[in-house]
Amino acid sequence: MKTSGNTILMTGGGSGIGRELAREFQARGNMVIVAGRRAEALEETIGGRAAMQARTLDVSDAADIASFAAKLLADFPSLNVVFNNAGIMAREDWKADPVDLAVAEATVATNILGPIRLTAAFLPHLCKQAAARVVNVTSGLAFVPLAHTPAYSASKAAMHAWSQSLRWQLRDTSVDVIELAPPGVQTDLTPGQSARETYMPLADFIAETMESFGREDTPDEVIVQRAKMLRAAEAAGNFDQIFEMLNARYEG
Repeated sequence: MKTSGNTILMTGGGSGIGRELAREFQARGNMVIVAGRRAEALEETIGGRAAMQARTLDVSDAADIASFAAKLLADFPSLNVVFNNAGIMAREDWKADPVDLAVAEATVATNILGPIRLTAAFLPHLCKQAAARVVNVTSGLAFVPLAHTPAYSASKAAMHAWSQSLRWQLRDTSVDVIELAPPGVQTDLTPGQSARETYMPLADFIAETMESFGREDTPDEVIVQRAKMLRAAEAAGNFDQIFEMLNARYEG
């Protein structure tokens, strides 16, 4: 993928992976628009950098997506890369009586309907570009779920399947569909995650990921070395062992 001269939209650009990817792409000569719910966090991402702009967006709100897309395309007709990075992750207790569905419903609205609606809003425009990309950020948990966060894991599995289908349907267009599936990374996605020693340092994840994006033949699935064990678990025949190992860390 060409890593300079693009106009890039990065949802979830106010923190973590989205923030650091946005900064990296800006540093390599791209115009980057960061989007998210919190204007203050987005401005912190920009930090006075040129060729970066912030736009507020609630990806769980269909009406907000529609108005956001219309305004963005009017202001940035050169848009050719969309990163569907915004997402939420929270624990759920399915032994509760009654089961509280609030987390599951919010996760589906943000992690599945959000990127689907956003992509639909931009796709006719992207198909008119000489070279365009839709990058869907999923997770290693799409392949081996974390039992304490079933809706999150399921949402990422859904986006993996959706990415495969979208890639096939768009194979004869100018739009490439790339899936970025991180392992556990030291960010603030969940409480205490940024300090978890078993997670991959954010800077290391960004460096390895940008190396993959920098290849002329960027793979359809960008997966750093630490996440490949999860991706290959079914094919390798050791899914049960990896599932148990992963989930045993989170008991209690």
